[in-house]
Amino acid sequence: MPGQPRNSRTSEEPESRNSRIQRQVMQLIIDRRLQVGALLPTEAELMDDLGVSRNSVREALKALQALDIVEIRHGYGTYVGQASLTPLIDGLTFRTLVRHERDDSGALAEILQVREVLEEGLIRRVAASVTEVELDRLDAVVSRMEVAGRAGRSFPDLDREFHELLYASLGNDLVPQLLAAFWTVFRRVNGARGRPEDPSPALTARWHRDIVTALRARDVEGAQRAMTVHFQGIATRAAAPD
Repeated sequence: MPGQPRNSRTSEEPESRNSRIQRQVMQLIIDRRLQVGALLPTEAELMDDLGVSRNSVREALKALQALDIVEIRHGYGTYVGQASLTPLIDGLTFRTLVRHERDDSGALAEILQVREVLEEGLIRRVAASVTEVELDRLDAVVSRMEVAGRAGRSFPDLDREFHELLYASLGNDLVPQLLAAFWTVFRRVNGARGRPEDPSPALTARWHRDIVTALRARDVEGAQRAMTVHFQGIATRAAAPD
């Protein structure tokens, strides 16, 4: 047809076939209820089951390995992977760094904004469900932050631990994984920019203390305000010129 790119069918068909085989392998894992670490059928068995060539199977498995859906152990076989958020983290980090190199100042702000929306919404639920034991654990983490802050030391590991503990009462395994993904991207990008871990650790400790104080008082609005202040502070730092 006029105006149609040359070899368009040739370029589209392999991608479509590869995607279809990937979906079939994933469906096989689901149908057979294979757990993480379980051994998948051999390449020859997959060829027979799916009716495709060895090369097609290998290409599909390599693509699924990049997504952490399968793990290829050369000489041993292919196993069900962790299906972790690592590919998401790597992709977001690359996307943000590329945009930053193009002087796109909003790239890192977008990562922060997504995390802020998640945490400001979730903190309201936490205020209604967090237990005294969980509050004591959060308090202990903040106390360690304050010690480090008074000494002028940053505490990224404590920061991450705090936010993981904060949402434990929700019983949602995906929440800490998602938040950790955005946290990791932000830290990687900030490190690539040559930024210090935390220019004001004492202030950061105070933001976290305010969150715990509001939660102890079962002050839903106060907890949300404290979380907003926390993220506004991070955003202001991130927007400062390199």
